[in-house]
Amino acid sequence: MRKAAFVRLTPAQRAELTDRLEREALNGRRRRHVQILLLADEGRTDEQIASATGAGRSTVERHRTRFARAGLEAALTDKPRSGAPAKLDGKQEAMIVALACSDAPEGRARWTAKLLADRAVELEVVESISESTVRRVLKKT
Repeated sequence: MRKAAFVRLTPAQRAELTDRLEREALNGRRRRHVQILLLADEGRTDEQIASATGAGRSTVERHRTRFARAGLEAALTDKPRSGAPAKLDGKQEAMIVALACSDAPEGRARWTAKLLADRAVELEVVESISESTVRRVLKKT
């Protein structure tokens, strides 16, 4: 199968990538990206690279193409991922957990997610919060 994008690293680029693998504490994704480029430079096929790194074949193709089009740094860095920003910061989460650990309101045996959400708004810990967000915060702890 003919490859549309060849990876040809300069000696300096190869040395930099090898150095990154040996010296830096790379997370799994960044380590895999570096390995993909090094193996592609050796002339390995996408299937060989995928089996050697544990990446999918499409991931190998994508990094090979990204390197050919935009260069080394573009091939090593991911584009920003979608997703909503965090609703609460650490201090707000801690306040909700502390509230849940306090005595339940008068006439109640325990806190409910609805009561915690209402009380957090009442105490101006947050402007607004849903019951499901309160549950998620409590589940983490």
